[in-house]
Amino acid sequence: MKKQGDDFVRSGCPVSLGLDIFGDRWTLLIVRDLMFGGKRHFREMLASEEHISSNILADRLKLLLAQDIVTAAPDPDHAQKVIYRLTEKGVALYPVLMAISEWSYQYRPVEERYLAGRLAGGAADEAEAMADLRRTHLA
Repeated sequence: MKKQGDDFVRSGCPVSLGLDIFGDRWTLLIVRDLMFGGKRHFREMLASEEHISSNILADRLKLLLAQDIVTAAPDPDHAQKVIYRLTEKGVALYPVLMAISEWSYQYRPVEERYLAGRLAGGAADEAEAMADLRRTHLA
């Protein structure tokens, strides 16, 4: 392992570097919940249908915060809550999540309720979706 900034990395391979952050099922599911699920609070993410445990959620949120993929700010409406939002680095994961989704539409048994959300417009829809995410998370 090599130290690179604040991180220890196995190698400089781009696949390996990405897997250092996204190499488990939970991290991208948290990004998904922020990106598509409208979830902003810890308890909302904890209630996702995949049933993430609170300690794993807390650990992955720390990782995403440390990697500047999400931000955390006090909730002005509730002193004990924190609002999580995507950063520009988080928004930039949109095409990654869409590519994984597209692969799953083709090769996995996607539930019918998810088929309506499938984008068909290509790059124009992607740019519009990312602009919407920026308005929501970076404003």
